[in-house]
Amino acid sequence: MNDTEQHLKVRERWPSVLWLIRHGQSAGNVARDIAMAGGDLRIALDHRDVDVPLSGLGREQARALGHWFASGEEGGRPEIVLASPYVRAVQTAELFREAGGCSPALRICVDERLREKEFGILDGLTTLGIREFQPEQADFRKVLGKFYHRPPGGESWVDVIFRLRALLDTVSLHYAGKRVMIVAHQVVVLCLRYIIEHMTEADILAIDREGDIANCAITQYRLERGGPGDGELVLERFNVVAPMIREGTPATREPDQMVAARG
Repeated sequence: MNDTEQHLKVRERWPSVLWLIRHGQSAGNVARDIAMAGGDLRIALDHRDVDVPLSGLGREQARALGHWFASGEEGGRPEIVLASPYVRAVQTAELFREAGGCSPALRICVDERLREKEFGILDGLTTLGIREFQPEQADFRKVLGKFYHRPPGGESWVDVIFRLRALLDTVSLHYAGKRVMIVAHQVVVLCLRYIIEHMTEADILAIDREGDIANCAITQYRLERGGPGDGELVLERFNVVAPMIREGTPATREPDQMVAARG
């Protein structure tokens, strides 16, 4: 392999474009908002968080995203779509495809490593509920911070990052040079930024404090060719809600509460 071939091999280790998408608004988001507004201790859901579907508005948001890509606004449609196994993420990807966001024949690849951060014994509790039923965990979180706190049976952000590093290895191996879209959850999007941009804990938590990622918002990276960042993914857009604005579909940003229905 000559120097040129070696350079091209290194440069093409990433997708040509990578889009990170948070799923559309879910019924769990709505139930959480009602619980928080009412001062409830638990969120009223009668099924697993993994099975929570999109709300009516969430379906509109997913279609708006698909129409945006179908119209060529992003300069190309994804060739690969990876999704969290959670129903709300899969439905977002399917509605995106139905709306023309990608080829109707494109298979949506479900990858368990893109699942929501697991909340363990805190699953389904509001902030008030955690203080009431799990005061020690509330105290631990204050001491350790959200980046390192791992509730019993759940995950910390670091745990999520660990599985996402393996996910990106797979993307690099199989989808180098492709246009790739990932449909997942708020924490997943933030943790992917942490990895791709070589951030510190302080860096990513500062971004998290600036505001929540909107449902179906676009975060976009492009492979830089030439220049100081040659061969690296460079952030071009973050948390963009232009597709919803164009169609008059409300954009929703759910507050970052420590409950499973949030993500």
